[in-house]
Amino acid sequence: MQSTRLEKIARLIQKELSEIFRQQTAKTHGVIVSVSSVRVSPDLSVARVHLSVFPSEQAQELLGNINANVRAVRAELAQRTRYQLRRTPELTFYLDDSLDYIEHIDSLLHPEGTIPPADPQQ
Repeated sequence: MQSTRLEKIARLIQKELSEIFRQQTAKTHGVIVSVSSVRVSPDLSVARVHLSVFPSEQAQELLGNINANVRAVRAELAQRTRYQLRRTPELTFYLDDSLDYIEHIDSLLHPEGTIPPADPQQ
């Protein structure tokens, strides 16, 4: 269970990383990167960042680029949070594939050609 302080720091990191990725992906039209969650270790040394990428076909390539430039991303984050955090945690990035999983389950439940049941209140 995370404390309130860790949750606030995680939200701050999530907000700032979202803004960093928004600015970077504005140059590449058609790609959206969102930060779905951030988990911070109790000693504030490591932050696990889960990213959701649309379109998902480019997710692995984009994650590889982000991991190759993790020092630059951390430096940008440190610059943005210099008045809130003393030390910027090490960043580890992971793909959040929950949307793909939901889409897969939905396709299993509703194969092509079938229509989901109508709402009985209509």
